[in-house]
Amino acid sequence: MTSRINAAMQELISTAERIATVLIARKQTIAVAESSTGGLISAALLAVPGASAYFLGSAVVYTREARRILMDIPDADMKGIRSASEPYARILASQIRQRFSADWGLSETGATGPTGNRYGDAAGHSCIGIAGAQPAAITIETGNADRLANMHAFAEKALNTLLGTISR
Repeated sequence: MTSRINAAMQELISTAERIATVLIARKQTIAVAESSTGGLISAALLAVPGASAYFLGSAVVYTREARRILMDIPDADMKGIRSASEPYARILASQIRQRFSADWGLSETGATGPTGNRYGDAAGHSCIGIAGAQPAAITIETGNADRLANMHAFAEKALNTLLGTISR
């Protein structure tokens, strides 16, 4: 299992290195708010030597309490919006970008498994948001209940989506 985890992390770091190259060349910065990936996105970005040139900070926003405390998004602002949705991913990305005064904000929110979340999403459901010059939000459905595999798939999709967006 350790070799599988190492290989998966190395894959994330490879994508993060390409992101770092673009951000550093453009003198741009990023901040990350992630939920079900538990810090994997941030860890990949921070594993690249020179990360301090582009990485400003992050938060693991796993609970409603964390959303209120870390992101300063009150319950009233969530009226009609549920977690693990594209609108929420957009809000998270925008808020983390604003809080760190970053060029880009990246967010992830989802249900890793082995069961779905309380909102009715099946395990393997994640929404990714990007705030910046080209805002975006996407949904990924892996159809898988494997928690670790989903964490990796969500982080990989978030990093690849970010790379595609910032490379335009």
